[in-house]
Amino acid sequence: MSGRAGDRRVATPVFFQPAEPWPSVRGKPPVSEREPTLRDALAPQPHILVVEDDGEMRHLIARHLRDNGFTVTPARDGREMREVLRTPAIAIDLILLDVMLPGASGVELLKELRASSRIPVVFLTARAEEMDRVLGLEFGADDYVVKPFGRRELVARLRAVLRRTGAAPEAQSAPAAPVGELTFDGWALSLGRRELTAPDGSLVDLSGAEFDLLMAFLAHPHRVLSREELLETARRRIGDLFDRSIDVLVSRLRRKIEPLEGSPPLIKTVRGAGYVFVAEVGHR
Repeated sequence: MSGRAGDRRVATPVFFQPAEPWPSVRGKPPVSEREPTLRDALAPQPHILVVEDDGEMRHLIARHLRDNGFTVTPARDGREMREVLRTPAIAIDLILLDVMLPGASGVELLKELRASSRIPVVFLTARAEEMDRVLGLEFGADDYVVKPFGRRELVARLRAVLRRTGAAPEAQSAPAAPVGELTFDGWALSLGRRELTAPDGSLVDLSGAEFDLLMAFLAHPHRVLSREELLETARRRIGDLFDRSIDVLVSRLRRKIEPLEGSPPLIKTVRGAGYVFVAEVGHR
């Protein structure tokens, strides 16, 4: 929702009863209390769900957060927000939620969410009155950002909430650089040298985006990764992408690690969901 004067839509009451509980925030002990693992080294950045009906505002927020190291999934309204939260392949660390939305308002969505989940929520609104902020916090919001806001302030507030709630502990201290090799189906990927060795001992050239994509698959074997998650991995290398761009990138990677016609696929397509890496992955 944009902050234009006179834009005061009245949200239609929606009494939504989730068919399944809202997902809980990822429960992990603080980084300082556990040994670092390979998954920590390959872990994605904190994942923010941005629920904002104004397309331009949504795009600007998403781009700024990505530029500051966050993974972002956009949603236009409560319906899309629910769909994202019910997608097993997408783990959300924090929701940036506009108060004035078409259909169910941000306050209504927060009340639904708080019935079964403690995922951190930061309200985003053009309403600056103190009472509005107090009510938002009383309903269970973790913070409140008023439009117009400074970009640095937004990032600082989100990081503060993540720190305070422990929703994304991997973001609180930089992980050590990954070392060693990942192995799969006779292949070896050197994490330090960023080299891929084929079963016959030959080196296979990978672009930066292909390497990052393969790392994402190896960090999460046997788990369906959505196109949105894979897009976030590749964007760091080749900028703005769209859904079909990731299909092309996956196809290029397949040609390099599945070179023999008729050989079992290592990356399978899951219709309507994304891709899954099916080989066993080792670390040495």
